[in-house]
Amino acid sequence: MRFIIFLLLSATLFGQTKTNYPNQFISPLDIPIDLSGSFGELRSNHFHSGLDIKTNKKEGLPVYAVADGYVSRIKISTYGYGKAIYVTHPNGYVSVYGHLREANGPIEDYIKKKQYAQKSFEVEMFPSASELPVKQKDIIAFSGNSGGSGGPHLHFEFRDSRTEKVVNPLHFGFTKYVSDKRNPFLQGIVAYPIDTAVVNKSQKPIAISFNKQADGTYLASKVTTNGKIGFGINAYDYCTNPYNKNGLYKVNAYLNGVLYYQYDFESFSFDESRYINNLIDYERYKEMNQRVQRLFHITSYPLSVIKSTKNNGIINTQVNTNYTYKIEIFDYHGNMTTIIIPIEYENQKATILKDTDEKTYTMRSKVENNFTKENVSVYVPENAFYDDFKFNFEVKDGILSFSEKNIPIQKNITVTFSDVEGIPAHLLDKTFIASVEGYKLYYNKTYRKGTTFSTRVRDLDTFKLAQDTIAPRIYNVNFVEGKDLKNQKTLSVSIADNLSGIDTYNAYLNGEWILMEYDYKTKKLIHTLSDNKYVKGKNDFKVVVTDNMQNSATFESHFFMNN
Repeated sequence: MRFIIFLLLSATLFGQTKTNYPNQFISPLDIPIDLSGSFGELRSNHFHSGLDIKTNKKEGLPVYAVADGYVSRIKISTYGYGKAIYVTHPNGYVSVYGHLREANGPIEDYIKKKQYAQKSFEVEMFPSASELPVKQKDIIAFSGNSGGSGGPHLHFEFRDSRTEKVVNPLHFGFTKYVSDKRNPFLQGIVAYPIDTAVVNKSQKPIAISFNKQADGTYLASKVTTNGKIGFGINAYDYCTNPYNKNGLYKVNAYLNGVLYYQYDFESFSFDESRYINNLIDYERYKEMNQRVQRLFHITSYPLSVIKSTKNNGIINTQVNTNYTYKIEIFDYHGNMTTIIIPIEYENQKATILKDTDEKTYTMRSKVENNFTKENVSVYVPENAFYDDFKFNFEVKDGILSFSEKNIPIQKNITVTFSDVEGIPAHLLDKTFIASVEGYKLYYNKTYRKGTTFSTRVRDLDTFKLAQDTIAPRIYNVNFVEGKDLKNQKTLSVSIADNLSGIDTYNAYLNGEWILMEYDYKTKKLIHTLSDNKYVKGKNDFKVVVTDNMQNSATFESHFFMNN
């Protein structure tokens, strides 16, 4: 009996345990699956929630419904997933298809009808089960590059209908489409002295050298310390090709054979995705652009991908004791790379010292905080930060700055400039709180009450009040005024704003609103003439663009259609 229990425990601790998921789904594309992004991959402020499937650097590939169901949600956005379709399946899961160029057939007709009814390119719809049913292998859309996409590809994901959690698509039988025979790759190891500890004569985090052994195992050089220590790794998986650095599926860390830290990317909720900034060494990422995954944490936090910890992953070394720290990194297909780190207790004097700048203020992470200097205040809700820290902040010549800029923030904090003097009345509505980076200013949505301005942010930037009085630009019109456009397929203009950014854009033909799709990457507004909103003969064309401070620009012209 004890042997059976041991086997069960071993399967839990060491195996690639996965919940049973339905596997009747087909691939959303009819080309070989080559991934540029994996589930759980480390991205800016979030974990990647699906698979990014390459589309051979082209747009317009047919996108298929992976199983029977119905279109339950459609979201058309300038950013994020761009044009996205959600299909609910009777087995309790939703498949999601993002960055589309356009939908197909009745789905595209449904979208256009709603856009014209709402007079908006950006729309969100929730069709009923009877409105847009689909069968497996139906072409529901065509692949594209819309929204926050860096190149043509299909973003594909699964969600649990009941919990709205995203689930790794490889669970659903997709390993038959995705081939991976490469072991994960280790790029770096970092050791972290905790509290008053010294590691390899350093009070600061320090990189650890390592070598790859003949059996593929990585052996690190010996680590010496006189107290508490934690580790982090910079590692990735090549998955379907040797060019894209994809994310890991699972990490196990053991101290002398005892499981000390474990996380895997089976599923997570969107609400917890920003906790990526506490899983990684955020300061190192901001300073060196390295996403080191920490195998410990100082303060517990609710990230569900972390499945097991002992002492929060922190190793408390003792006098006259040696340790072996082993890390196993897995991809979804079970390919594994092992890292061995020998640790030895040693009394030592630090030659690399912590920064000793005096800090006046203390941020308490578990309670509300209010800080005020001159007429500037900062309100911090409870649990906005992960750990307590010391800092300074300064207000000089109307500019708010913080001494600590590389501290991750989980919740919005509020920055307020109160009872501001010296702003002319006609500029109050054009004033906002800007983030300052060098000579550049960046817009933050700002709320004004009289001469008091406030904004909610998630970075410890430098802030100041700024004004935007300049209207957006409308340029690069793709036709000559008065021209007959009988052989032309689109109307397009480029739009841009110098500071606060584009807020609204509307276009009209002969006084009637027309749909123009906005692609912020190319700065283009595009109207498809096949919408048949023009009349025979002369057509008056008008575009009105407004920025976030309500400065407005108008372009007017005309063309002829004589076909």
